[in-house]
Amino acid sequence: MADRRLIDVTLDDSTVARWSADVEHERRIAIFDLLEENSFSLLKSADETYEGPYKLHLSTIEGRLGFDVRASDGSDLMSFRLAMTPFRRIIREYFAICDSYYEAIRSASPSQIEAIDMGRRGVHNEGSELLRERLDGKIEIDMQTARRLFTLICVLHLKEGRGPL
Repeated sequence: MADRRLIDVTLDDSTVARWSADVEHERRIAIFDLLEENSFSLLKSADETYEGPYKLHLSTIEGRLGFDVRASDGSDLMSFRLAMTPFRRIIREYFAICDSYYEAIRSASPSQIEAIDMGRRGVHNEGSELLRERLDGKIEIDMQTARRLFTLICVLHLKEGRGPL
């Protein structure tokens, strides 16, 4: 049976000059948590997977999300691209509510912060479910893995000084 997990995750940061300290912190946490616990299977067919564990490189190429999956020895297993159009609205909403959350931390009451955080988690879950749907038939992941990958996809789409997308 294949080892159904990621052992390495990298992001293509060549399109972004630098991330803010907050974004870099979120990226590091998402990767750390992802590597600590994940469920990831690269599918050959509906009932067969490539042998794991896996290494994943995420990138954006001409407005598409790139998944490059390798075996633990570095050999290529599969590369594919997903259209980003279905994610754009959710990513914009997620960044807007994150901005509200970080602003609320400075001045809002605990109940207001909690309400904003619940909304933030809801939008994050929506993006994670969409990712699972878009990966259907290619990669099988659990919800926690999808949540962490969605965070990394958001990081990839931050453009210095321009905000999301």
